[in-house]
Amino acid sequence: MKSIILAGGSGTRLYPVTRIVNKHLLPVYNKPMIYYPLSLVMLIGIREILLVVNPQDLEAYRGLLKDGSHLGMSISYAVQKEPRGLAEGLILGENFVGDENICYVLGDNIFFGHDLPKILVEAKEEVERKGGAHIFGYYVKDPERFGVVEFDREGNVISLEEKPKNPKSHYAVVGLYFYDREAVEIAKRVKPSDRGELEITFVNEEYRKKGKLKVKILGRGFAWFDAGTHDSFLEAGEFVATIEKKTGLMIGCIEEIAYRNGWINKEQLKKLARSMEKTEYGKYLLRVAEEEG
Repeated sequence: MKSIILAGGSGTRLYPVTRIVNKHLLPVYNKPMIYYPLSLVMLIGIREILLVVNPQDLEAYRGLLKDGSHLGMSISYAVQKEPRGLAEGLILGENFVGDENICYVLGDNIFFGHDLPKILVEAKEEVERKGGAHIFGYYVKDPERFGVVEFDREGNVISLEEKPKNPKSHYAVVGLYFYDREAVEIAKRVKPSDRGELEITFVNEEYRKKGKLKVKILGRGFAWFDAGTHDSFLEAGEFVATIEKKTGLMIGCIEEIAYRNGWINKEQLKKLARSMEKTEYGKYLLRVAEEEG
């Protein structure tokens, strides 16, 4: 399975900050926002990743993440000339995906939970075995603000609604999806919505009509942030800071994950750490390398 991370867009909800800086490069506490979705796909063993970015931000991303080889990965880039909706990332990734299945992640969504990798691996493996698609639901008190999923006891999706006036459930659809290889062809059939965008909901609805859309619930003990507004951006940063200060462990530390996955060795980790040795981030990486003996 390969992963596409959507990191373009105009970030209008975070203006005026994002007039000059792409929102996915803004710091969520002590690391760029893009590290969090990137670390998520790394945690489930995906090493080939495509970042969909704006043309003006391409060099900044390349400067930050390069080609991924320093992490034992392959990171490539596709340019989205202008924001045309979430489904467009699948179309732009057609050549990258080839015959592989897809983990599709929105770059401003941040997730945390002890068993999160286990749940994601289960969804990944099910799509690999049976095809179809998996989405994820998260309980919210104000579902009318979100895309909402209705489902049965087996996790089969009954309906999907965008910001409904009378929601059929309290479960919002988060920005994380597992698709089989048919997703690209489905995305190519999407017509612009009333907002003029290629909506990801259309892709999910096509899978639902075929009886191939499942939902997994991220229940109590999980945190989800759509860090695309000033309030949620601040909440995400405060959450990460609290967890890291309490536990002494970092969330979204891509170098540590690459090391623990066996993609880079101790000396490579130390080299990465020394390039940042005057920062708490670099000191943390050195401590990880030395604690492992």
